[in-house]
Amino acid sequence: MRFPVLGLLWLLTACSGLFLISQPVSVDAQLTVASIAIAVGAAIYVLRLQGPWRFVFLAITTAVVLRYAYWRTTATLPSPDDLANFVPAVILYLAEMFYIVLLGMNLFVVSDPLERAAAPEVDDAALPHVDVFVPSYNESKAILALTLSSALAMDYPAGKLRVFLLDDGGTDEKRNARDPMKAAEARHRHEDLQALCRDLGVTYVTRARNTHAKAGNLNAGLAASNGELVVVFDADHAPAREFLRQTVGYMVADPKTFLVQTPHFFSNPDPIEKNLSTFERMPSENEMFYGTIQKGLDKWNAAFFCGSAALLRRSALMEVGGFSGITITEDCETALDLHSRGWKSVYVDRPMVTGLQPETLSSFIGQRSRWCRGMLQILFLKNAALVPGLSLAQRICYLSSALIWFFPIVRVVFLIAPLLFIFFDMKIYDVSAQEFVAYTLTYLVISSLIRNYLYGRVRWPWISELYEYVQSVYLFRAVLSVIVNPRRPTFNVTAKGDTLAEDRLSELAWPYFAIFAVLLGAMGYAVYRYQTEPLVGGILLVVGAWNLLNLVIAAAALGVVTERRERRGMPRIVTERMAELAFAETVVPVVVVDISSSGAKLRPLAGLPFVGTEQRADLKVSRTDGSPVGTLPVVVRSTGEEGGRPVLGVHYRTETCDYPLIAELMMGDMASVRAQRAGRQRRRGLVLSSASIIGWALGTPLRAFRHLVFDRPASSGPDVQNVLSIPPLQAAADPAPSSHP
Repeated sequence: MRFPVLGLLWLLTACSGLFLISQPVSVDAQLTVASIAIAVGAAIYVLRLQGPWRFVFLAITTAVVLRYAYWRTTATLPSPDDLANFVPAVILYLAEMFYIVLLGMNLFVVSDPLERAAAPEVDDAALPHVDVFVPSYNESKAILALTLSSALAMDYPAGKLRVFLLDDGGTDEKRNARDPMKAAEARHRHEDLQALCRDLGVTYVTRARNTHAKAGNLNAGLAASNGELVVVFDADHAPAREFLRQTVGYMVADPKTFLVQTPHFFSNPDPIEKNLSTFERMPSENEMFYGTIQKGLDKWNAAFFCGSAALLRRSALMEVGGFSGITITEDCETALDLHSRGWKSVYVDRPMVTGLQPETLSSFIGQRSRWCRGMLQILFLKNAALVPGLSLAQRICYLSSALIWFFPIVRVVFLIAPLLFIFFDMKIYDVSAQEFVAYTLTYLVISSLIRNYLYGRVRWPWISELYEYVQSVYLFRAVLSVIVNPRRPTFNVTAKGDTLAEDRLSELAWPYFAIFAVLLGAMGYAVYRYQTEPLVGGILLVVGAWNLLNLVIAAAALGVVTERRERRGMPRIVTERMAELAFAETVVPVVVVDISSSGAKLRPLAGLPFVGTEQRADLKVSRTDGSPVGTLPVVVRSTGEEGGRPVLGVHYRTETCDYPLIAELMMGDMASVRAQRAGRQRRRGLVLSSASIIGWALGTPLRAFRHLVFDRPASSGPDVQNVLSIPPLQAAADPAPSSHP
């Protein structure tokens, strides 16, 4: 009887809460109660109280949000007789209610994030066979060589580990293309990667046709292998040596576990981080998902496959016919299929890969467009609310993960709404100044408090709004295309490792300038109306402040579309590895400070002989336990000082056989990478975050307009074509996506 009694108690509590929330009170009483809730919530936040206090915080703040939703529903909408105001007012109201419902689902997901204990240790004799899949389409040989070498170097019994390169860029279809240039490129790639795999000891796999994109490629790997467990690493995701030791134990401990997912860590900034110079000090955008949300999903057995850095069980995959390929987000779709069949998942919050993320705005938007369309495809074609076999908690988790991708539509509504009053005097949010303070302002404060309490360590205030705005300009059409035809989207490969010779405007920049100009004009007109129309002064202040916030975000976004140069094709990761640098007969101990797949920075620990640029040397590499690995030939490319101590920049003189040594230096010990991630996970208060975004809003438009006036227009690259090739809304029904673009 325990569960029915608990359920009844929860029901009675919810009904009592809703009854109290719906009681009419004066504006002054509302302001008093909301202010008390803000004070209590702020105290819990400032004192960093957790445990039972977390639920007290959520209960108090949720009551204020629900009180606002009730007031917004019953007291703010214009009369249906006035259609000119009623229709846009209802659209704005629905957008707000959507965000409140989504907030409620999100609070459920992260109400009690699960902190996993370390994986159980397993004797080598009892370890299962593991197949490692590295799917590839157009990545360079250098990127693949590092990932494959790192996979081979993972700490695991040699006879139980096989690595497969799944090459979708060298298929029969590609090698026999009608375009002779493309066919020749595919044949060259096919032969080059076959030779790389022979040299490294990796199994090369390709297939006849590029059907079902990445899902089809992974299924070709399943057909060519037989290991009990399967690991998937994206082509640019080099794994740490410890990866299997930290994950396989969960699979052995519970045969019903189909997935062990780990976070993605990126060694390079995305365009927001790069162009606003925040990469070294601000939590990366994905850390909110991997640092909090995935742990919340894990609590409800709903952590899902993220396409890479994951361990999966072959028997589970075979039960659903392999990796799912109905949508273009095969990872989440596959997890949904298996969760609905009773399989379990595990999330381990320990970064054990380092990868690349898109650095230009065009490739970033192309990637997010694919994620957006794929998650909405899942919502329409495999709606978690209707899929049998899922628990209620799992349904909420999957719906939350999909519904969030409607944010472009909501963001556009919030952008346009104040303009309707400023320019056309449409009263779609007609409240008094006192009501605005008592209900709306307290709701906004509480919402900010909730975000800071739950995510302050992994997401600074205003950063979500900036990311959403930057993406919404182009993703708005992507959302509409899926609504019209959910089966239409196709898989686009994201470009990585882009370089820029000089600072320039993104080829996607013009809409951001246009929106900024409209918002700036609205601000000026609002000031004019305030001075000439005293009867609308109160509401105009409210709407003007709303538009000003939109203007600040749009101004900061001009700094995002002004792309900073990036001449380094392979980003470096921080490390603290001991090694030895040998010049002829002199051997000097050094610390490897940072490293990439093409070079490293070294800090000598003893006196150096005369060192000049282009001088050749040998870097002697050892594992973290001191056992030697080999010698890496290098050439000194630069000398200098950092912190009063000499440093050397070296470049590898590489052959294929050297990549295992490079992999050992980069991925043998990721303690420094995890320390870098932890160092960026620092809370920043609302005042400092507001100062940052205001600083960007005031400073970056000048740089953007300078480029707009004096630069030549940037030509559209392939990524721009991917962004702008979202299927037209008039398109007829089309089969499920079956190939790369």
